[in-house]
Amino acid sequence: MRLPEAFVAKMKKLLDEEADEFFAVYENEKINGLRVNPLKTDPGAWAKTAPFSLSPVPFCPTGFYYEPDEQPGKHPYHAAGLYYIQEPSAMAVAEALRPAPGERVLDLCAAPGGKTTQLGAMMENKGLLVANEIHPKRVKALAENVERFGLTNTVVVNETPEALAEQFPGFFDKILVDAPCSGEGMFRKDEEAASFWSPAYVEECAARQRRILESAYAMLKEGGILVYSTCTFSPEENEQTIEWLLEAHDDLRLLPIAKAGGLEPGRPEWTKTNRSDLVHAARLWPHRLKGEGHFVAKLQKQRSTPPWQGRRAKANAPKAAIRLYRQFEQEALRTERDGTFVSFGAHLTVLPERCPDLSGLKIVRAGLHLGDVKKERFEPNHALALALRTEEAKHVLDLSSASREIVQYWRGETLSTGGDRGWLLVAVDGFPFAWGKEVKGTVKNFYPKGLRLV
Repeated sequence: MRLPEAFVAKMKKLLDEEADEFFAVYENEKINGLRVNPLKTDPGAWAKTAPFSLSPVPFCPTGFYYEPDEQPGKHPYHAAGLYYIQEPSAMAVAEALRPAPGERVLDLCAAPGGKTTQLGAMMENKGLLVANEIHPKRVKALAENVERFGLTNTVVVNETPEALAEQFPGFFDKILVDAPCSGEGMFRKDEEAASFWSPAYVEECAARQRRILESAYAMLKEGGILVYSTCTFSPEENEQTIEWLLEAHDDLRLLPIAKAGGLEPGRPEWTKTNRSDLVHAARLWPHRLKGEGHFVAKLQKQRSTPPWQGRRAKANAPKAAIRLYRQFEQEALRTERDGTFVSFGAHLTVLPERCPDLSGLKIVRAGLHLGDVKKERFEPNHALALALRTEEAKHVLDLSSASREIVQYWRGETLSTGGDRGWLLVAVDGFPFAWGKEVKGTVKNFYPKGLRLV
């Protein structure tokens, strides 16, 4: 592939004897990966029976490589949220943050949702995960991926980092800043990214990254962990950005990241002050492991922060809406959902535990969208189907992933069953796939129109 001349000259100077090995990578095909969803299945066991040839990603226990001629994105398992297709080196970032169930976590630059879904799965749907994306078009894909993965503890917002910092000072236990960058590490995956590159663009990205990090710092509580990452090789956006952050906030301490599976240390010699602690950061090089380029740094805030003074969200769902949902639960489910029920117009949602007041924020998705109230009846949402286990539904229509019927249903067609059970969960090989309504022998299709197989 054709690389920008100034980029080639820069990398030759930085890498010196390593440069030939580095540039040779661009003659090879990109590496493909997927990350299995532990909320729905056991990753190791599933990988052994998967309909694709999978081999483990050494630095991510739920990550696997797949062969270039395979198309897992076109399999019904993907639509059922069994895995997320993700560039392998990107999987190392959430592993560095590794939030625990019950924590308050922020993914500040979250679209399209690879790292959000990884964090949410680590949290086992417990606690609060705020996933923010500033771009209105990209936030839609983020919300869809959160839904497909079956995340129920996640609030998707469309805000500036500054607006969030104003609302959540000292609030979060853990924050991920996967910063918008010059994308040098993705040139092999996305040749168009190379056409945007210039030394001036690198500087522009570095300035934006510093602004985003200021907001992230403000939202981190005492003892909180911040992970910063980029998919670029540029020292200006990596070591030098962290060097700036450590100088701007002397209470931040750089924590070591384990260098397993091909990860290498950061490069102190590429900072302006030759900061030795930058070896604690990690670099993922495409000529050193199977993946593209990434940089990851992990920091802890030492300074005490005043306790967050905001309010918790309050339930506001009308009693009639809750009554109709409970009626649906009685008819169709073997489980009861508790929590803070809120309505956004006709949409009935249950918020994550200890969810803060979200007033004034542009909310795209808040917790689990249970369904909609339509003329004195309740219609369950696709998100609820994907957040269930099949044993939690009273009536299940389980279709084989190799069958004609699953493809028909994915396309939006009705199915003939001969039954009359009302709402049922359509599953693929035992994994929830969508809602259907079985009336007089026919299953009416409730697979969302925008997600159907074309």
